[in-house]
Amino acid sequence: MITHKIPGLVLTEHTFKVPLDYTNINKGKITIFAREVVAAGKEDQELPWLLFLQGGPGFGAPRPEFPSGWLKRALREYRVLLLDQRGTGRSTPVLTQTLTSLSSPQAQADYLKHFRQDSIVKDAEFIRRNLIGAEHRWSVLGQSYGGFCAVHYLSAAPEGLREVIITGGLPPLQGHIDRVYHATYPTLIEKNKLYYTRYPEDIRRVREIVEFLNNHNLHLPNGDALSPRRFLQLGIVFGASNGFEQVHYLLEIAFANGSQGKSLGYPFLVRLQNALAYDTHPIYAVLHEPIYCQGFSPDWSAERLISEYPEFTITPDHPIFFTGEMIYPWMFEEYNQLRPLREAAEILAHDKNWPALYDLSILNHNQVPCVAAIYYNDMYVDRTLSEETAQEINELRLWITNEYEHSALRLHGERLLDRLLKLLHGS
Repeated sequence: MITHKIPGLVLTEHTFKVPLDYTNINKGKITIFAREVVAAGKEDQELPWLLFLQGGPGFGAPRPEFPSGWLKRALREYRVLLLDQRGTGRSTPVLTQTLTSLSSPQAQADYLKHFRQDSIVKDAEFIRRNLIGAEHRWSVLGQSYGGFCAVHYLSAAPEGLREVIITGGLPPLQGHIDRVYHATYPTLIEKNKLYYTRYPEDIRRVREIVEFLNNHNLHLPNGDALSPRRFLQLGIVFGASNGFEQVHYLLEIAFANGSQGKSLGYPFLVRLQNALAYDTHPIYAVLHEPIYCQGFSPDWSAERLISEYPEFTITPDHPIFFTGEMIYPWMFEEYNQLRPLREAAEILAHDKNWPALYDLSILNHNQVPCVAAIYYNDMYVDRTLSEETAQEINELRLWITNEYEHSALRLHGERLLDRLLKLLHGS
C-alpha cells in the first residue's frame, strides 16, 4: 500500500485482483483500484467505512485534492473508499485500445458484459471481505449510476451493508428500457424550452452553427468530423444546475474570423470535443442502454423512440433542440475511437440474455436503513420512475426536492449529504 498526505487528507492506495467473471474464474483476473480517504489526524481512529459509487457507467472515482463538498462532510464520521469501478480509472481499463486486442467483436461484447452493476457489486463485496473483514458491514453512497449499483447491492448482498445513501439514482426495477426514454425525452424537450427562454439569442446562434456545419466539412482537433448532430449532443449537460450556462458561454465564442473567413474557433472546438466524453469512456457509450436490461434487448431504444418526438426534427420555423443523455448507433461511425467497437455495440444492443438485477421480494423486505434524494426535474433519472422504485424498498426514507438538479452532490455536496445523513439517522 502507498499512502500520501495532502493538506487535510490522508490517502491510501489499494489494489485487488478479482475474477473477471465470478461464475467462471478460469476467464482470468482483472485489477480493481480503490483509494482510502480519511481526515488528517483521524487515520488511526476506528471509523465506519463509507464506500462511494460514482455515476456513469464507465467513469472513475473522484480524485480528491482537498477536503471539500460531500467528501468534507463524510470525513467528519467516516473512512471513505473511492472505488474505481471495474474498467475505469486505475482499475484494469476498458478503452478502445484494450478492447481491440481481443480476437473478435463477439469477444469484445462477451468481455463487456462483465462490467454492469452485478459485477461491480461482486467486486465491492470481495473488497469488503478482504479490506475490513467479512464480519464488518459498511455504508454506501451511490450517486446516479452509483445508485443503480447500490440498489442492486440491496438485492444481491444486503448482509454487507450497514446503510445506503442514494442521490439521483433510483433505477426502474422492471419493465422495458423504452419506459426510460418515454419519460426522459419529454423532460429534455422542457429543458430545451427553458434554455431558449433564458437565452433567446441562442436560437439564432444554434441555427447559425448548425447551418455552418451543414455547409462545411469541419473536424474537431482530434480529427473527428463534426456534424450537426454531434454538436447538438451538448444538451447532455442541461440536467446540471449550471448546464445552461455551460452551453451558453460556449456558444458565445463559437465563431472566429481568420484568413479563410468566418469559421468555428479553435477554443470552441476544443471545449466542444472535451464536453462529449463518449470516446474516452467507451463503457458509457456501449453499456448505457444495457444497464437497464433484464431479460430483454435494448435494440437502440433512444434511436427508435426519438422519431416519436418531432420537436427534435430540424425545421426552419422551430428552435433547434439539443439531445441529451442518449446513445445513438451513428456515434459508432462519427466518433473515431468508437468506430472499432461498432460491431460489438450492435451485438450488445440486440442481446436478450441480460440477467436480472433487482429482486423485488428482497427489496420489499429490506432491513438495511436507506435514504434517497430524488430531484423533481431530473433529466437523467426520471422522478416518476424513481418514485415507483422507492415504493418497493422497505426502510427507505425519501426526500424529493426541486431545490437541486442531478449535479447536486458535485456542486452542493456538503449541504446535501448533511441533510441526507440527518434524515437517515432520524435527526
